[in-house]
Amino acid sequence: MKKYKTAIVVGSLRKESLNRKMAQAFIKLSAENLEAEIVEIGNLPLYNEDLEENVPEAWTAFRNAMITFDAVLFVTPEYNRSVPGALKNALDVGSRPYGKSVWDRKPGAVISVSPGAIGGFGANHHLRQSLVFLNVPVLQQPEAYIGKADKLFDSNGNIKNDSTTEFLNKFIAAFTNWIANNQS
Repeated sequence: MKKYKTAIVVGSLRKESLNRKMAQAFIKLSAENLEAEIVEIGNLPLYNEDLEENVPEAWTAFRNAMITFDAVLFVTPEYNRSVPGALKNALDVGSRPYGKSVWDRKPGAVISVSPGAIGGFGANHHLRQSLVFLNVPVLQQPEAYIGKADKLFDSNGNIKNDSTTEFLNKFIAAFTNWIANNQS
């Protein structure tokens, strides 16, 4: 079976964020099926079309990196019922210049992670709205809203809850099949 090269875009910039811990857990659990790695977005200057005349090096590096991946997983917290600004900025940087989007037809999935009970439901669906426009075929089921995540990890960043690990393994299997069926 082919191992799909998968970018993980983490919406939280905090080094010890719950979302980063989830992304790292995903990498460990998916190693058999996916070659997954985090693509950093914290150094991307805010998108401004005027900068396309003298493209920032960070934009070029990000765009060049993203085009090498078969698929993308977004792991995001919820900020004010939406996605963090850094994640929205990464979507904008990757979608430009017009006609050269790094997102176009790249199979994707979303995991939202929150200490709250509803697991970032608002951010998950708000992100999906943008991904529809960007022509990213997004895995529909299983949906992944990981709530109460502040109690989910041990001191080493490992998932303490067997049912969450079991769910993630099912999610990984579904996502791997989704990638295989949506390769452009």
